Amino acid sequence: MHIPAPHGRLEAHFREARTDTPRGAAVLCHPHPQHGGTMHTKAVFRSAQAMNEAGLHVLRFNFRGVGSSTGTYDGGEGEQDDVRTALEWLREEHPHLPLALGGFSFGSMVGLRVGLGDPRVLALLGLGLPVEMYDLDFLDSPSKPLLVVQGEEDEFGPGPAIARAVEGWGNLVELVRVPDADHYFHDHFDELKDAVRHWFQEGAGARALGRGSSATVPS
Repeated sequence: MHIPAPHGRLEAHFREARTDTPRGAAVLCHPHPQHGGTMHTKAVFRSAQAMNEAGLHVLRFNFRGVGSSTGTYDGGEGEQDDVRTALEWLREEHPHLPLALGGFSFGSMVGLRVGLGDPRVLALLGLGLPVEMYDLDFLDSPSKPLLVVQGEEDEFGPGPAIARAVEGWGNLVELVRVPDADHYFHDHFDELKDAVRHWFQEGAGARALGRGSSATVPS
């Protein structure tokens, strides 16, 4: 499927929750476009599965210039507009569902910046945060729940580094460190899925989305 965008279109994939009573809807962003990242990257695909299983509709999409999405790579700036476009589509399709937003690596940096500033987004997900490559000061004291799932051996943000960073981000941030996992969670997708599913099914993500309803979802 394709979503209309100011620069043309975004290639996307939408999958409904595995329930007749979805608890929310989410946008999930992929890793760096110039390093092979797409909406089909395994960590993104498996996390989307976990969110579906937890009761969320999930929209994955390709950033501008990836796959059949139009446009060209814009260093993370134009990609934020792509996230906003995806959110708008999701809101129009499911106006009464609370929203979540997340991403993997580069996609987490882009997605979280948008999600923190959008009052419609009630829960955030960051996978494989590249804490040793990017300035993460914008994550200081987020105003909404954030789950961070990180491989202990992540080459762009190993366990000790992400733990030091998260210490200063406040009590709305939950960190799950996956033992022996690298940046891409190779051979550890089950642990990744378990962490994401649990947070959205029983943890702070579920509680945040549960505060949204047909009467209270921000417009």
